[in-house]
Amino acid sequence: MADVLIEIRGVNKVFDLGKIQVHALKDMNLDILRGEYLSIMGPSGSGKSTLFNMIGALDRPTSGVITVAGVNLTSLTSRQLAYFRGKHIGYILQSFNLLPAYNAVDNVAMPLVFNGWAQGPAERRAAEVLERVGLGHRLTHRPDELSGGQQQRVAIARALANEPAIVLADEPTGNLDLHTGEEIIQLLSRLSKELGVTVIAA
Repeated sequence: MADVLIEIRGVNKVFDLGKIQVHALKDMNLDILRGEYLSIMGPSGSGKSTLFNMIGALDRPTSGVITVAGVNLTSLTSRQLAYFRGKHIGYILQSFNLLPAYNAVDNVAMPLVFNGWAQGPAERRAAEVLERVGLGHRLTHRPDELSGGQQQRVAIARALANEPAIVLADEPTGNLDLHTGEEIIQLLSRLSKELGVTVIAA
């Protein structure tokens, strides 16, 4: 029997905008399997980012329960949610969000250091993951010395560095040309299979 990693039960998210209420998610139920590659599609404003924020422990539902790896996220404190994110969730965003003054290794290693890794092991782990995404020859290059596709590969390596159970990719090809975007999607699919990581992409 397949291993369910994420369970969403009766989830509603309502944004109160004063005179109106926006129902971003309504009575949502969903099971996501461990190691699954799932694409969520829909027009702008359909609730994709809201769902991402719920799964990624960045926001709470108005009602309902979200369970990830057996942990009820809706029962955690803000501090506990932050710890959970750091240990179990990797993020890839449309904008690469790389630090311009730092090279590829430093950009990937920095979140590990924030999570308690020593500098040396963090840099070795960063180099290892960059090699896996095809950037072993660009370890010391800064973002302005990399193409858009290479910058997104650095962002993917950063998301994978702490060996998360889940990678959330919010429009990861939005700033890339069609060919490069297809390469990034294929890379994410391959890494999901190789590493057993659940990838959820908008």
